[in-house]
Amino acid sequence: MKFNQTPKTHVIKVHPDDNVAIVVEAGGLSEGTRITDDVVLVAAIPQGHKVALTELAEGDTVVRYGEVIGTATCAIPKGGHVNETNVRLPTPPPLDSLPLATRKAAPVEPLEGYTFEGFRNPDGSVGTKNVLGISTSVQCVAGTVEHVVQRIKRELLPRFPNVDDVVGLNHAYGCGVAINAPAAIVPIRTLKNIALNPNFGNEVMVIGLGCEKLQPSTLIDDRPVKIYENTEAANPDANVLSLQNESFQGFGDMIDGILAMAERHLERLNRRRRETCPVSDLVVGTQCGGSDAFSGVTANPAVGFAADLIVRAGGSVMFSEVTEVRDAIHLLTPRAVTPEVGQALLDQMAWYDDYLSLGQADRSANPSPGNKKGGLSNVVEKALGSVIKSGNSPIADVIGPGERLRSKGLTFAATPASDFVCGTLQLAAGMNLQVFTTGRGTPYNLSMAPVIKVSSNSTLGQRWHDLIDLDAGRIATGEASIEDIGWELFHLILDVASGRKQVAADRLGLYNDLVLFNPAPVT
Repeated sequence: MKFNQTPKTHVIKVHPDDNVAIVVEAGGLSEGTRITDDVVLVAAIPQGHKVALTELAEGDTVVRYGEVIGTATCAIPKGGHVNETNVRLPTPPPLDSLPLATRKAAPVEPLEGYTFEGFRNPDGSVGTKNVLGISTSVQCVAGTVEHVVQRIKRELLPRFPNVDDVVGLNHAYGCGVAINAPAAIVPIRTLKNIALNPNFGNEVMVIGLGCEKLQPSTLIDDRPVKIYENTEAANPDANVLSLQNESFQGFGDMIDGILAMAERHLERLNRRRRETCPVSDLVVGTQCGGSDAFSGVTANPAVGFAADLIVRAGGSVMFSEVTEVRDAIHLLTPRAVTPEVGQALLDQMAWYDDYLSLGQADRSANPSPGNKKGGLSNVVEKALGSVIKSGNSPIADVIGPGERLRSKGLTFAATPASDFVCGTLQLAAGMNLQVFTTGRGTPYNLSMAPVIKVSSNSTLGQRWHDLIDLDAGRIATGEASIEDIGWELFHLILDVASGRKQVAADRLGLYNDLVLFNPAPVT
């Protein structure tokens, strides 16, 4: 993507057909500022916000990215401030008349010779971390697992230097839920598949209570279930422990049992070593949060460029966030590799439309107040900037919430737009590293997989210098191109995946909880 930038006042116009541009200057521009020969600001406009490049009458279309992002609700003068107060949300693209798999992919040269140092698993997957994950079958045991995780870190982990961390996979599910409702498949398969994330080294360990609806064995039903028994001859390969087991005499006895089981898992994980792996073993998730008007012209295009490099090298990339794809779906269905993949995209959009409708909500619930403060007027503008993270590669597959990745290349992994829910579902899909773009700033991070945070503007990059890993705002100021930042991000991905560099939030020890997507009823 290329855009026009005025040399003195740094106002960016993305597409030749646009009738608005965004302000780049830190602190914004004051009333009376001349941004082109015939456009003078008639009001002060904050950084990232839109200025009208032409006179707009009530009902006229507002165009950004070469696409209609809304209609003017009143007359807006040339040089006026265009924002959510004077732009009406347009109707979404229809789902029954869009072109499917009509764009013939341009031939691209394979990208060869790039590798990273990862932990190869017996199933062929590759981890970028070496982590003991302790899964839970019900929220009732979350406090116990948090307690035991701290004990493991203090008492056991120092003896196993090749293990990076131990994390509790806690969640608010497992009992008091309609376990047999059709939509319950979403949280159940999410929990099952998170335990199979390549960063856990195929070491599945589940702590349950005993009386819950979601029995621990359900979470590992694709492999032998070996129950921990509180005896001297306890099974060294035990992978399930229930606190209500009658052989436990008190809380201390329960904790001793979990520690004994964890020690055997740590012994096996400690044997793992990094080895040279091709980029085709990477599974990179992309996500944006705290987005602003710069996200779609700096950070997200750079992520899209890096995503195309990973796909060219044979790797896997996921993009997600249904509500931030829905209004740009017409740009994506032509890129599907087959009509069936295109239809799967539409099916996920339709499912989510129905889901929102059942909750008496619609897409206008997105964006957030912070997004609007950053210059995004509505979800259409947000979506057009969000989907650019997908780059230009053909869309090879579509998976539902909580499903595992099936294909190399570019996959749409359907998730809500919530940062925490999306991250949880991408972990379940098999993501071993995530790239997260932000314009407003967020300390979001996952303990299970490294998260590279990319700022969309240099104001944030400089203010949050110890939380941001890469500043893409240099694109807006003309200091770097999308290609420059895309290549820089690609190399950073390889360094982080190899353990050569640590992301900022990992250095600070900042981690968010897992948040399950549960569209099923709670009883």
